[in-house]
Amino acid sequence: MPQLRDYQEQLVTDVRTAYREGYKRPCIVLPCGGGKSCITAEIARRTTEKGNRVLFLVHRRELVQQIQDTFYHWGVDLELCRVMMVQTACRRIERLPPPRLIITDENHHCLAASYRKIYEAFPQAQCLGVTATPVRLGGGGLGDVNDKLVTGVSAKWLIEHQCLSSYDYYAPAVADLSGLHTKRGEFITQEIVDELDKSKIYGDVICYYKKLANDRKAVCYCASVEHSRQMAERFTAAGIPSAHIDGKTDKFQREQMVNAFRNGDIKILCNVDLISEGFDVPDCSCAILLRPTQSLTLYIQQSMRCMRYQPGKKAIIIDHVGNYTRFGMPDDDREWSLKPKKQKKKMVQDEFKVRQCPECFFTFPSAPECPKCGYVFPKQERAALEEAPGFELSKIEGFTLNYETPEDCGSYKELLEYAKRHNYKRGWAWYQAKSRGFIA
Repeated sequence: MPQLRDYQEQLVTDVRTAYREGYKRPCIVLPCGGGKSCITAEIARRTTEKGNRVLFLVHRRELVQQIQDTFYHWGVDLELCRVMMVQTACRRIERLPPPRLIITDENHHCLAASYRKIYEAFPQAQCLGVTATPVRLGGGGLGDVNDKLVTGVSAKWLIEHQCLSSYDYYAPAVADLSGLHTKRGEFITQEIVDELDKSKIYGDVICYYKKLANDRKAVCYCASVEHSRQMAERFTAAGIPSAHIDGKTDKFQREQMVNAFRNGDIKILCNVDLISEGFDVPDCSCAILLRPTQSLTLYIQQSMRCMRYQPGKKAIIIDHVGNYTRFGMPDDDREWSLKPKKQKKKMVQDEFKVRQCPECFFTFPSAPECPKCGYVFPKQERAALEEAPGFELSKIEGFTLNYETPEDCGSYKELLEYAKRHNYKRGWAWYQAKSRGFIA
């Protein structure tokens, strides 16, 4: 039978302690990739082993079979454990046998009316939530449902102890998204799509994938379903086998795509947000962010999707939409609370001192020089960045696949001419020449 790691076992112990202390609805907080499904499987196994019923709630149908497979492998009595979409559970609520324990996957959704309806229908049941980010969009806490946070180890700890892969973060801009408006706390999708289309960003995205993560398996997060389809078509046309996947993709076809991705026949899976919460693609080593968001949860889920541990792996995150300027780095230490977080519009930028190298686009916690290429920030620029740590990215224009490629250049001089002709930013030619051995 599988065994929990020490930090996972400690969380199980902490949950039991919370129940003994009188709490009814604790929530486990553990970073993406920390093994929340294993922890809930062990808790469900111990519960069903005593003859008690478990109701496990998920918010997407794609997750039902995945959770059931994990629970079966873990030895959970599936006769006593129901894994259901929350919408299905709501429709069948009067026919469900009363559970002893209700487990809510991706618990940051728990304030929705559908979840509350189920909790209220079974007032005698103990509840348990699991999430990497116990906040709602806009910073709201979960205190209306949960009564205690049971916090596990940090993302930094998981990286240091080889439970998550380390990563490099790059942020080459492809469009000026500063004028986007929000609706219900999130950027308006059509405005994103219009801006990205107007900026003709496809060539830039493909160029930087080749430069920063060439031949890696990547998940590309797009602004809309149509945008995702177009990105898959453009990657494929550029000789990079890619596919679009969404919630309406036929189950058999989706499984074929994921298998082809694992086998390396498909290099890039384009989607909107399907491959985020709970959707495992451990072979992925690159995340391409083309969807700006105001949601910390979505940012964490998507940026860390490529950080599942494999020996010797270093993930690559390419953030074309400046999400890091709103939330900091994916593995930043964060303090969680059940109470709503009061914040002003400028608080996010004030909290995170993150720099982006103008030479190689490497993005990192504030330092006087780039740890990737060695670029030294001028003193004046350093002072300006210290005052405004949310360093604004500049727009990149002019790349198009109809031109000759950088690979055709055979010297530093030719790269300089190529950069001049395509209006590339200062330092691009030097970085290319350095990586290809043209200069020492």
